Amino acid sequence: MSKLALIIRREFIAKVRNKSFIVMTFLSPLLFVGIAVFVGYLSNMKSEMKTIVIHDSTGRFINEFKSDKEYKYLNLSDIDLNILKDSIVQESYQGLLVIPNSDDSASLQNKVQYISSDSPSVTYINELEDVIAKKITSENFQREGLDTLKINKAKANVSISLAKASGEAALKGLNEIKIIIGGAFGYLIMMFIILYGNMVMRSVIEEKTSRIIEVIISSVKPFQLMMGKIIGTSLAGILQFLIWALLGLTAMLVLSSVFGMQMNATSGSQTQALQAAQHQMGSEFQMYLNEIWNLPIATILISFIIYFIGGYFLYSSFYASIGAAVDNETDSQQFLLPIIMPLILGVYIGFFTVVNDPHGTMATVFSMVPLTSPIVMMMRIPFGVPWWQIAISVTLLFGTFLGVVWFASKIYRVGILMYGKKPTWKELYKWLKY
Repeated sequence: MSKLALIIRREFIAKVRNKSFIVMTFLSPLLFVGIAVFVGYLSNMKSEMKTIVIHDSTGRFINEFKSDKEYKYLNLSDIDLNILKDSIVQESYQGLLVIPNSDDSASLQNKVQYISSDSPSVTYINELEDVIAKKITSENFQREGLDTLKINKAKANVSISLAKASGEAALKGLNEIKIIIGGAFGYLIMMFIILYGNMVMRSVIEEKTSRIIEVIISSVKPFQLMMGKIIGTSLAGILQFLIWALLGLTAMLVLSSVFGMQMNATSGSQTQALQAAQHQMGSEFQMYLNEIWNLPIATILISFIIYFIGGYFLYSSFYASIGAAVDNETDSQQFLLPIIMPLILGVYIGFFTVVNDPHGTMATVFSMVPLTSPIVMMMRIPFGVPWWQIAISVTLLFGTFLGVVWFASKIYRVGILMYGKKPTWKELYKWLKY
C-alpha cells in the first residue's frame, strides 16, 4: 500500500472511530428536527395581551378598532389626555392612540399620535395606519357621493393559476421550495467545509506542536501528508452525508405513505364538506410531494458530493497551509477571515440572486467562480442547469484546487518545521517564493 493511501486510511479511521463523529452523525438530524419543531412552537405561542387606550376626540374611529387575541382596545376618550399619558408612564397600558378633533380629514392624516414607553413594531403601526386610512377613505367616498357598497362590490380578486407548457397544472410556491432545497444543500457545503477544514487545520497544529510531524516527514513527503489529511477527512464527511441522505429519504418515504394511508382512512361519519377540504389539502400535499420527486434529485445528490469534494479540497488546502504556518489556533484567526468571506459571499449571492433570477448573469457568473461555485451552483441546480455549465463549473473548481494545492504545499513544506515565530502575510509570501 502506498504511503498516501496509508495516511488516508489512518485519517479516515481516526475520524470515523471518534465518539463525537458517531454521536453527531445520528444526533444531528434529530437536532435539526428538534430545532425546527421548537421554532414552530415559539412562532405559534400566544403573546401577552396588550392593552391599547384610544383617545378619539372625533368619535369617528373608535368602532373601527377591534380587539383580538393580541391587542385589547379601550375607549377612554372621556378621560383627560394628560391623565392617560401619566398612565402610560406608569406602564398601566402599553400604548395610547391619540386622534385629535379635526373637521378636515386631510389635516387629520398627519396629526394622529401613538404614545408608548416602548417602541412599537413597524407592522403594528402600519395596521393602525391602515384602519384610520380606510375610515377616512370611506368618508371621502361618501362625501363625494360615491356608493361604497358598489365600489367594494366592483373590486376584483384575481387568482392566477399556473400551468406548464405540457398542459399540466403547476403549483404556486414551487420556486420557494426549490430555493429552500438548493439553499439547504449549499449551506451544508459551507458548514462541512468550515467544520472539516478546521479538523484538518487542528490535526496539523496538534502534530506540529507535539513534534510528531518531525518523525512523520522523515519517511513521508509534506505534500503526501497534506493530501492524505485532506482526502481522509473528506471521505469521513462523505460517509456522514450519505448516512444523513439515507435517513432523509427514508423519512420522506414514510411521511408520504403515512399521509396517504390517513387520507384513505378518512372516517365516513365526517361531513362531506370536511371530507372535501381534507381531500383537497391531501391532493395538494401529494402534488407538492410529486413535484419534489420530479426535481433532478439524482443530479442534486451527485452534484452535492462533487461540489463538496471540490470545495472541501480547495478550502482544506488553505486550512492545512494555515495549520502548518501557526503554532496554535489563536494565531490562525488572522488568516481565517479571508477564507471564510467567499463562503459567506456565496450564501448571500445565492439567496439574493438565484431566488429572483436563477439563470441570470450574476447567478451564472458566481456559479462558475471556484470560491463561490460550490454554494451558488447547488442553489441553481434545482431550477435546472444545463450540463455544460455544471461541467465548466466543476472543471474550474478542480483546476483551481490543483493550482491552490501547489501553492499551499510550498507554505506547508516550509511552515511545518517552523516553531516559535508568529507568521505574517509577508512571511507567507516569502515561503511561496522558496
